Amino acid sequence: MSTHVRHPIWLPALRPADARTFASLYAVESFARATISSVIPIQAYEILHNEQIVSILYTIVSLLGLSVTLFMPMLIRRFARRWVYTAGCLMLAIGSVFFVTHTLPGQLAGMLCRVMGASALSITLNLYIMDHIRKTDFMQAESLRMAWSMFAWTGGPTLGIFLYTRFGIYAAHGAVVVFALALLALFWTYRLGDNPSIRPGKSRPANPLANIGRFIAQPRLRLAWLIAFGRSCFWTTFFVYGPLFMVITGEGKLAGGLLVSAGNALLFTAIFWGRAGKRFGGRRTMTFAYFAMSAMLLLAGGVGAAAPLLTAAFLLCGALFTIALDALGSTAFMRSVRPYEKAQMAAVYRTYLDFSELTPPLVYSLVLTFFGLGSVFVTLGILAAFCGFFTWRYLPKSF
Repeated sequence: MSTHVRHPIWLPALRPADARTFASLYAVESFARATISSVIPIQAYEILHNEQIVSILYTIVSLLGLSVTLFMPMLIRRFARRWVYTAGCLMLAIGSVFFVTHTLPGQLAGMLCRVMGASALSITLNLYIMDHIRKTDFMQAESLRMAWSMFAWTGGPTLGIFLYTRFGIYAAHGAVVVFALALLALFWTYRLGDNPSIRPGKSRPANPLANIGRFIAQPRLRLAWLIAFGRSCFWTTFFVYGPLFMVITGEGKLAGGLLVSAGNALLFTAIFWGRAGKRFGGRRTMTFAYFAMSAMLLLAGGVGAAAPLLTAAFLLCGALFTIALDALGSTAFMRSVRPYEKAQMAAVYRTYLDFSELTPPLVYSLVLTFFGLGSVFVTLGILAAFCGFFTWRYLPKSF
């Protein structure tokens, strides 16, 4: 009897984490972020009453967010990964508390909390995925994750605007708090743990500058960053200049909103792109997607204001091919990063998002001084062709 061990029977048995585990986490997280994605710029304009100052505010937040992202590995080394994820959930909720003050300091603090929370959630979730999903299953797992987020990014912005205009600021941001707490509860229900066998050694540098140098020194990681940067630039352009184009050409704000919603609704095709990547290979599928995206953007820029609805159709086709890169692109990083430096390299890798929000507006502001709005899509099409060439030329055939 002395050797008999009584195991607690009140702990429910959980199945091992799989693709659906991370897809569900990402879907709830997407609702927490997408619900006020359209509310935040409206709030900022109501406070500042100037489009240029709103752009400056977004630039400041993006630069500070880039710094936070680079320092995230230091937090992961200092605290357990689950606590960093928990902090990310809470930062989304705290950000909404700042937003409801409807003041400039509150707006800035809320946007910073939102950026920090998204950074913590993105980096830690990617680390968990690399721990629990086999490399050969990355494509299917990522395509499923993108497909499940379709509901959030299609309905979330509309829900947020509806709550904000119909019931007020507390309703819109209160919904974010509910989603953030639901995400936190779901995460702790899954009881995901760190993989102790692949923790970075104590001798590994945590300094952000050292991590950047280490990342740049590895060609495959540079290519993975370029692939992610190119497709993220499309979404930045699509969300900002797509609706703007529809308004300028006289189609109206509703047409611009419908264009964005239709593009988000296409996320369900991520599952089919994942199957295509598995059948034809990630390298071929991503190269095809980039060149097809480039063709659609060049056609959109060429048609321009002459036929706005046709231009919108070309942009939607471009979104369809970009979703292939959303579904498959991150596998280039996940299959190339070394196990002992995942946290450091994941933080540097995520800077593609910050740069894709900073770089396009700067480049487009220069292009628009000489050409019309259609030149924005042509410029992006050239970048897509550039990314497609490098994907075909340097991504190993084994992908």
